[in-house]
Amino acid sequence: MTPLVLLNARLIDPETGYDGPGAVRIEDGRIAAIAKDSDHPAPDGAEIVDCEGKALAPGLVDMRVFVGEPGARHLESYRTAGLSAAAGGVTTISLQPDTHPAMDDPALLEFALRRAAETCVVHIAPMAALTKGLEGREMAELSFLKDAGAVAFTDADHAVADPLVLRRCLIYAKSLGALVVTHAQDPVFAASGCATEGQFASQLGLPGVPAAAEAMQLSRDLALARLTGARLHADQVTTAEALEALARAKDAGLPVTAGIAATHLAFNEFDIADYKTFFKLAPPLRAEADREAAEQAVADGLIDVIVSNHRPWDEESKRLPFEAAAAGAVGLETLLPTALRLWHEDKITLPTLWERISLTPAKLLGLDAGRLSPGAPADLVLVDTDAPWTLDRATLRSKSKSSPFDRRRLQGYALKTWVGGKLVFDRAEEASS
Repeated sequence: MTPLVLLNARLIDPETGYDGPGAVRIEDGRIAAIAKDSDHPAPDGAEIVDCEGKALAPGLVDMRVFVGEPGARHLESYRTAGLSAAAGGVTTISLQPDTHPAMDDPALLEFALRRAAETCVVHIAPMAALTKGLEGREMAELSFLKDAGAVAFTDADHAVADPLVLRRCLIYAKSLGALVVTHAQDPVFAASGCATEGQFASQLGLPGVPAAAEAMQLSRDLALARLTGARLHADQVTTAEALEALARAKDAGLPVTAGIAATHLAFNEFDIADYKTFFKLAPPLRAEADREAAEQAVADGLIDVIVSNHRPWDEESKRLPFEAAAAGAVGLETLLPTALRLWHEDKITLPTLWERISLTPAKLLGLDAGRLSPGAPADLVLVDTDAPWTLDRATLRSKSKSSPFDRRRLQGYALKTWVGGKLVFDRAEEASS
């Protein structure tokens, strides 16, 4: 590959905390050298890109992405998910295993890796099923799945109801050194409603899910993590009560981490007022006090990871009465600007923000990503952190257009995205075509 030199950049390095001027030289798909505080001399024949002072950072690593292959390719394919990710500055997507059939067989995992290698412009890091069929009754073949390429184990949106089953899974996962990702929603409570229980849901006539359902399930899962010593990651923690349980577990030194979807940092329960099903999510949107507590938890590091929770649905699944509509929304192209809002509001620095959206998720999944240092993969994003824009859902690269950010004003977006030193997205080229 021709050497590539990115000059006149604002480097954002989450590993060292550096936020300042510099340049990056890329050779053979990896970062060959970094010059901080100055530009790096370009070797003869190198391709030169002037970053014009824009932020250059590691590509985002999204820990929670749903893709429809196999079984629901009409919702999202590896090709369209990759295009959407690249446009959002996401260079690695970690796939959820609730495909059809569920990703509980090494052959299915091998299919996903092969298919993605053929059609997806970004890296994929598949999670495999924790239990067979995601049914919570029998542990999946974790060792074989890990050998086939699984980076973690989860039942996606299905909480494992039986504590004996989850305990066995955690014990075995620990012996493999594997991460277990759990969904913090009591399955009995969560099955009965579509909005957070409270006065507002009652006024709308919508059946509610108690916010306590999250803390109840998380507390049980954390107790099992304490019992087994296994690495546990709660995929979405969205309530103040659950955050208190998480803080106690971390203070006790348990190997536990947590994530939150960008949508739960941007919206609250009042956003469902007009019964717009783009705002029907899982877990449901929370009270403003919970949203503010989650924002603070991200800033403090209590919540370790921000994810897109990219869940594509077709129009027929969303254009239904609120209670009957499918829960979830696309988010690959809005993860970055939504996360940047925390920086714009002076709640977090850019290097710390990039810890939450790139470096930490890469570490949790055991990936060589999220770093801006010599030898690291040249998975990079050039970002205009200040550009204002309004989202038109019709322009989304995803097959699904179900975004709660439709017609919303956002600030900041990816200008260029490189994967392994190869340019996979260029906003200027798209605008001119």
